[in-house]
Amino acid sequence: MTTTHGSAKWQGGIKDGKGAISTKSGALSDYPYGFASRFEGKPGSNPEELIGAAHAACFTMALSLILGEAKLTAEHMETKADVTLEKVADGFAITAVHLTLSAKIPGADNATFQELAGKAKAGCPVSKLLYTKITLDASLQG
Repeated sequence: MTTTHGSAKWQGGIKDGKGAISTKSGALSDYPYGFASRFEGKPGSNPEELIGAAHAACFTMALSLILGEAKLTAEHMETKADVTLEKVADGFAITAVHLTLSAKIPGADNATFQELAGKAKAGCPVSKLLYTKITLDASLQG
């Protein structure tokens, strides 16, 4: 078992307040976030993009493991996770994550690739954490 952490600070009200996000590794250190960066497209981070980055990283690592078990090694994989935040009856909810993967995997045929990518989508720890609809578009490069 492993445990790590991220942290957030906040000062002020919801619209005029300011926050800062940090990670144990120092990859983010007091990185700004707030209402404007979350809902208005202004500079700064937001929880949804961090979840997207975490999900993309987790899925891609899980696929690397699954490929190895199938005696395949990726030359290149790139995953984007689009995280949807929507207004619902009782506030806001993350309602979907769509993973888009582009990969070059020597020796892999598309059927095997799709099967293994689907296993990674279902099995990565972040997918298991997110109780939402998760979809995947995976393309195998020649």
